[in-house]
Amino acid sequence: MRRVLIILFLIIISFLLQSVLFSFQNISGTVPNLLLILTMSFGIMRGRREGLLTGFVCGFLYDIFFSTLIGPYMFLFMVIGYLNGAFHKEFLMEDVMMPVFIITVDEFVFCFVEYILTFLLRNRTNIFFYVRKVFFPQILYTVIITIIIYRLYVWINKAIKKKVEENEVA
Repeated sequence: MRRVLIILFLIIISFLLQSVLFSFQNISGTVPNLLLILTMSFGIMRGRREGLLTGFVCGFLYDIFFSTLIGPYMFLFMVIGYLNGAFHKEFLMEDVMMPVFIITVDEFVFCFVEYILTFLLRNRTNIFFYVRKVFFPQILYTVIITIIIYRLYVWINKAIKKKVEENEVA
């Protein structure tokens, strides 16, 4: 139960940072996708189930506040969290290169789906403009923030595991 509350607290903090603080500190009009970083991190650290559930909550918040429909981003976050959970077995927690590669792919998929939902369906087909002005800055910004914040998530995950093991022994 404590683990769930800690993850919900992290989701709320990440959402608030992404929507309030980083919206004022944007670079080229983009903000890092902290909810995607959180979904990726707990997917690869805790497995498919945690990735799916974290993705569900993060996507639900994203849909409520940033989308006109409920569901598309929730589904996208859930799929990304579930697929990232497949790397749980091959994952070394202190390794930063694998999460950086995974978040790069995740952010590219996220940006591409966002392009389809917000531009392509409105007959704005200049994808090269979108790639240059949105894809690359957002991917770069998210990767840089991932390198910084990922170590915090590893530390929190280790603390959660240690607390759970202490409770099981006692």
